[in-house]
This record gives sequence, C-alpha cells and structure tokens, in this order.
Amino acid sequence: MTAETMISIFLGIGLAASVGFRVFLPLFVLSLAAYFEVWDLNDQWDWIGSIPALITLGVATVVEIFAYFIPYVDNLLDSIALPLAALAGTAVMVATVSELDPVITWSLAIIAGGGTAAAIKGASATGRLTSTATTAGVGNPVISLIETTTALVMSIVSVLAPVIASILVILLLIFIFTIYRKLRPRLRK
Repeated sequence: MTAETMISIFLGIGLAASVGFRVFLPLFVLSLAAYFEVWDLNDQWDWIGSIPALITLGVATVVEIFAYFIPYVDNLLDSIALPLAALAGTAVMVATVSELDPVITWSLAIIAGGGTAAAIKGASATGRLTSTATTAGVGNPVISLIETTTALVMSIVSVLAPVIASILVILLLIFIFTIYRKLRPRLRK
C-alpha cells in the first residue's frame, strides 16, 4: 500500500466523521477541493468537482445548516440524516480512496466511512434529543453551532492534513464512547 493510498484513506475517514455532524458540508468541501484540484478523486467521482455539483452541494449545505438552527425541525432532520450520513460516509470513502481493489475499497468504505459517520450522527442526534427534552429546544441552536463548526473544521483539516484529521477522529470517537459509557448506567434506571 502506497503512502498516497494511506493518505486517501485518512482523508475519507476524516470526511466521514464530518458527515456525522453535517451531511452536505463535508461533501461541499470535498467538491471545492476537487474543483480547485487540491485532491484528485477516483475517476467515477470526478463529477463532484464540477460546477453543477459545487452549486448543488453549496445550496444543500446552506439549507442544512440553517434548518438545524430551528428547534424540533432539527430533531426531524436527525431522523432523516442518520441513514443519509451512513451513505454519505461510505460515498466519501469510495470517492477518495485510491489504488485499492474494489472489494477492499467498498469494505473499507462501508465499515470505516459509513460506520464512523453513523456512530457520530447517532451520538449527535442523541445529544440533540436530550437537549430538546431538557431545554425544550432552547439549547439546540448552541448544539447546532458546535456541530456545524466541528464539521467545518474537520472537513478542512481532512483536506489539508488527513493524518491529523484521522487522529482527531479517533479522539472524537473515544470521547463519544466515554460519555456513552458514563451515561449508560443512568439510562438503564
């Protein structure tokens, strides 16, 4: 496995984690990176760097970001976004991973890409649901701002420094699972 292949895997994992917070924002950042030739994507995914894809993903990103600032609408979006995040996480891995056998690429994409995105989206949806229940939705815009900022930072770091992004993903997953384990005994009562 070449260094370029490893870097492309790290890019995919970082973007997949970002998809767990916002589905379209990491895809828009990837589209920008492809358009400005910062990253070369797999041949079948070159369309992501096109002007129509850039415009479509840009508009979808803006709509998604603003919709998450509306209490209760954000919870509805979370129920729709969980399967979409898993699909988008898988897609960004497939789009970015290079020089691997298709079986390995798709396996990695489903497990690392889709799995990472789904785990993070599930945790963020649970956090938002808790916020809705405890603050009647008043705290949700704060959570939305944190998630959007995290998705943006993770997406940019993924494109510019994929290895660092993968380290951040590992730390983020450790943080999520630590909180889950601490809350788990309380959830059973």
